[in-house]
Amino acid sequence: MGSWQHTVLGMMSGTSLDGLDLAMCRIGWDGARWEASILAAETVAYTDTWKKALSGSMKLDGVHLALLSVRLGHYMGTCAADFIVRTGIRPDFLSSHGHTVFHRPEEGMTLQIGSGAHMAAVSGFPVVCDFRTLDVALGGQGAPLVPVGDKLLFGHYDFCLNLGGIANISYELGTERQAFDICPVNMALDLIARHFGREYDEGGAMAASGTPDPRLLDQLDQLSFYSMSPPKTLGREWFDLHFLPLLQASALSGPDLMATVSEHIAGQIGRVLDGWNGSVLVTGGGAWNTHLIQRIQALSSAQVIIPDAQIVNFKEALVFALLGVLRWNLLANTMDSVTGASHAASSGVVWMPAAASKA
Repeated sequence: MGSWQHTVLGMMSGTSLDGLDLAMCRIGWDGARWEASILAAETVAYTDTWKKALSGSMKLDGVHLALLSVRLGHYMGTCAADFIVRTGIRPDFLSSHGHTVFHRPEEGMTLQIGSGAHMAAVSGFPVVCDFRTLDVALGGQGAPLVPVGDKLLFGHYDFCLNLGGIANISYELGTERQAFDICPVNMALDLIARHFGREYDEGGAMAASGTPDPRLLDQLDQLSFYSMSPPKTLGREWFDLHFLPLLQASALSGPDLMATVSEHIAGQIGRVLDGWNGSVLVTGGGAWNTHLIQRIQALSSAQVIIPDAQIVNFKEALVFALLGVLRWNLLANTMDSVTGASHAASSGVVWMPAAASKA
């Protein structure tokens, strides 16, 4: 398939609602292997207004949800345009994950808002977005998609573990890539921190000062999702319906509640890694939670590796830039072995800011 190189602005908005990740990436194929580097990156923190709007998006009616998608697309396009001006680097196109509102693959539906058309119109650059819908239409989970990047860019690690709003892992099993969501992470930890007056639990200090509660820990561990076989994915709906009520029913102190949920997370990840001795690349905001990382290491025999800060913080944005490159070149960017779809596909919608030529 020859060789080529693209400069792409990867954009990621995760379930933890910390902000919009922007990563200007250079991604190339030399005819034998993929190469990628991050040229510049930053996180645009969401204001309280945006956090409130996005966290409440599931409760909106159709019209107001559509309007929020337009507003978010306009905002993302503006952030991208500002970033491009400040860095002085012009991308070939933008590649956006969008922000997930609904994820119900068992009903054939997943929704990531942040209108690609408005992003393209505002930024003046082509946009590739809506990466999950086609996979769901093909009978898949529509997630996780990052394992494509794990295989092509980080395949020298035995496992790739992302600790974002939700923990997910990918690895090679035989000749196929396997991947699935494990459990909530920052979706739960940040919620507890905010309830007790903190933005987040820096370094896991709050959790480290508490004591796990055996009763709540057992209730969390017994949730039916954990006994399901892959492919399987988690979303906000599952968290609100099954996980959150157990936290709300608890009368534990902040430190004890944080310690219990942290132990649950480490335990679930430890169970996945049980019996494996390979290297585990850990990325996502949870990689900076020293207490959580120590508990994961203590509960598994695998070698936990924390890469440089740029990869920790912007790996997902980098991978979505790669997914955009694959879509742009009509190459498969989903894995049916991961999602359970009927076959792999080149997924994503392309929006052009202007006609290629006048009629």
